[in-house]
Amino acid sequence: MFIVGINENEYKSDLNIVSNASCTTNCLAPLAKVIHVKFSIVEGLMTTIHSITATQKTIDGPSMKDWRGGRAASFNIIPSSTGAAKAVGKVLLALNGKLTEMAFCVSTVDVSVADESQAVTEVLTAIQTKFPHFQP
Repeated sequence: MFIVGINENEYKSDLNIVSNASCTTNCLAPLAKVIHVKFSIVEGLMTTIHSITATQKTIDGPSMKDWRGGRAASFNIIPSSTGAAKAVGKVLLALNGKLTEMAFCVSTVDVSVADESQAVTEVLTAIQTKFPHFQP
């Protein structure tokens, strides 16, 4: 898996299959890299919001995974799942296992939002200095 600005220099021409990762991973990984390099991320939470997608059966059948994702998708905010946090950990090995993600599908035609919150060493150290009993 390759993301421009993260690990594209690791590409080798003899690879048979190449993945450019998901749109969510491409959105979050560069931001996570910059923050990690500057502040050293300890843990992070990502939230993504997507419009209705082509994988949701909005017309001809119910979603077997989650019925909210079928015909009523255009009337719901649907908690969903995504592998973007794991994918970021695969391209940024220093963040592997440090990120958690929430995902939602919303009733709009075209939108995508990504939000990232993290605990960074610099901030945690400052809090622990001021409040010695604080445990993250």
